[in-house]
Amino acid sequence: MHAQSVAVVTGASRGLGRETCRQLLGRGWAVALTARSLADAQAAAASLGAADRLLPLGLDVTDADQARAAAVAVAARFGRLDALVNNAGVILDDWDDSTTTTCDPEVVRATFDTNTLGALRASQAFLPLLLQGGGGNLVNVSSGMGSVSEMNGGMVAYRLSKAALNALTRILHDEHNARGLRANSVCPGWVKTDMGGPGATRQVQEGAAGIVWAATLGPGGPSGGFFRDGRPIAW
Repeated sequence: MHAQSVAVVTGASRGLGRETCRQLLGRGWAVALTARSLADAQAAAASLGAADRLLPLGLDVTDADQARAAAVAVAARFGRLDALVNNAGVILDDWDDSTTTTCDPEVVRATFDTNTLGALRASQAFLPLLLQGGGGNLVNVSSGMGSVSEMNGGMVAYRLSKAALNALTRILHDEHNARGLRANSVCPGWVKTDMGGPGATRQVQEGAAGIVWAATLGPGGPSGGFFRDGRPIAW
């Protein structure tokens, strides 16, 4: 068993996921970097160095069998898990025309399959290993667009999927906090990534820092909350 802390990061071939891996490696962690294809995961891992502490894995979060296989691989390589970062996500809405009257319910379904059910599948696969050592951190990378108290119109599929992801965070907290799990949602802000676009207001390093904060919380740290930059925000 490796002595250093171990994290799994989904959707880590680029953007926030890869930067989260980079920052965790910088803290001395070992990381299982997952991406929809093994080739993409391997390419991202090669760009980060630290090969002795990186495990690239193919993991399409819409496939429960792949999630379970990834958990087996992490257990075999590291023998432990201290943090799961559910970062994999998609935006399938039409940026210019996605309202309750125009959105395609099939787009909503497909968005949920990755953004919400993907996080559920990964959580189900990795929770036994995460809880095995007495708990750890589960981070659902969410969005302020999923905040019900500040909900606006448009981007229907994405907003619904992130609001449901926040509900999953609360359920995970309630069910597993007594066993040491710290489950939190994190909004990284509007980040300059392929998904966020060039008009975004934050650099990827800033957005990832809040994710890393939640992934590296220690015993007694907050759980069941929604955070941006380590500070609570409204559900």
